[in-house]
Amino acid sequence: MYSRNPHLVCTVHPDGVSGIDCMDFRLDPQLVPEESWEPDGASYYNGELVISLEQRLTLRQKIELLDWHPLFTGRCPKCEIPFPKDYLPAVHWDCPNCGWKDDSV
Repeated sequence: MYSRNPHLVCTVHPDGVSGIDCMDFRLDPQLVPEESWEPDGASYYNGELVISLEQRLTLRQKIELLDWHPLFTGRCPKCEIPFPKDYLPAVHWDCPNCGWKDDSV
């Protein structure tokens, strides 16, 4: 019960059990074990481990990113041509005008 909640061990026995085994726990023989561990600063998406951008950039780099990246400015950092307001690329922000390539991630 509540195996993924680090704050609540069990709703039946919130203080825990007195021994090693819990009488109310029943192992499901049909259950396929699932990996629930994730390293700090990373998460699994569709079975792939993705490292959070938060972990790769310093605070200064994050602030600088706000000043130049097209996601935040809406413009190409090289030629200043505006991207369409409803444009959200699937992977990279690449400028069709000057050829600037987004390699920030």
